[in-house]
Amino acid sequence: MLFKDIPGLLSIKNTLIHSVESNHVAHAQLFHGSVGSANLALAWAYSTYINCEKVVGGDTDHGSPVAGVPSAVVSVPTDHSADACGRCASCVKMAKMVHPDIHHIFPTPSAKETILELLPTWRKFLIQSPYRSLTDWLEFTGVTGNKQGIIPIKEAHNIIEKVSLKAFEAEYKILIIWQPELMNIESANSLLKLLEEPPAKTLFILVCNDTNKLLTTILSRTQRIVIPAFTDEETIGYLTEKEGVAYDRAKQIAYLSEGNFSKASELVNYEGESKHQWFATWMRSAYKPDFTVLVKTADEFDAFPKEYQKGMMEYGLNIFRDLLLWKNGAEALVRLEGEELTFVQNFSKAVKAEAIELIVNELSQTHYYLERNGRAKILHLDLSLTIAQLFKK
Repeated sequence: MLFKDIPGLLSIKNTLIHSVESNHVAHAQLFHGSVGSANLALAWAYSTYINCEKVVGGDTDHGSPVAGVPSAVVSVPTDHSADACGRCASCVKMAKMVHPDIHHIFPTPSAKETILELLPTWRKFLIQSPYRSLTDWLEFTGVTGNKQGIIPIKEAHNIIEKVSLKAFEAEYKILIIWQPELMNIESANSLLKLLEEPPAKTLFILVCNDTNKLLTTILSRTQRIVIPAFTDEETIGYLTEKEGVAYDRAKQIAYLSEGNFSKASELVNYEGESKHQWFATWMRSAYKPDFTVLVKTADEFDAFPKEYQKGMMEYGLNIFRDLLLWKNGAEALVRLEGEELTFVQNFSKAVKAEAIELIVNELSQTHYYLERNGRAKILHLDLSLTIAQLFKK
């Protein structure tokens, strides 16, 4: 992964490149972006650039050498002219994710699986696309049941072991930690100790979606880089060039995905349509109400993977947000099409605004309990009965 492979974000790329060329690379950096953003892709491209042999050697195509260059004489690039070469031994290993000095830490479906065991699967997943979500990753591993993904304490011990070793061939050892907010408290405290007393020539890149779940002491010890969502134009370019989507369809998907490449890929594969059909059947059954179908729906919901269950609650929150917008005359802000738009139009006539606000609260509460391993079947049936009552009120 090179900087040029990532659409847009020129300002952030230039900042990262300049930090290397001016020899001001912070030992702990937090790449904070929403789901489907370029935070993981940028961490990969940044690591590639840092250890590129042409960059380290001071190749004229890449500006000044990394070491010993006064920042005053480094010109800040304004385009993709500064990038890793993509051809040296380091870059080739980075592209295949087999560089011995780059370590990836990521959530595992349970404490039983180890990162070392899942590393070949992780390589395939990341090489296919670095823009996907935690749900995508867990599905890629073939996980079943109510598993959410964690970074347990034993992986924190592995981090300590990795950073205690000298670099094999590169100047820096780099640890890319994806979803550090999924560390339990013991793991987070172990990481905090490393950030407080970092080993020499070791970089930590934390790739995060939700900083609210990180320890404030970790946040205070990292240099935070906020990664914005992709623009519609960048999404259209990505879909037409990388996914082979027709321009008109890419334009629709860009509008619906709101800069989330993970959601854009889902829309390309029509996975969101089946999600909507299931959700619409559930809501219509609650509106009737048809208690037999609601009980059956709760059984189906219980069989979904935990991340999919939470994703369904998030989907419901988005739909009811658009219902509220439509009902209050803000149709221009509704980013829906097809069956989803028809559903919002019809339900906006039948449901009162007060009920919508209360249903949103119930969906948020259920999402909260699912995160804390509440029994999905009981939570969903209780939610269904509550929504049925709110519809009638």
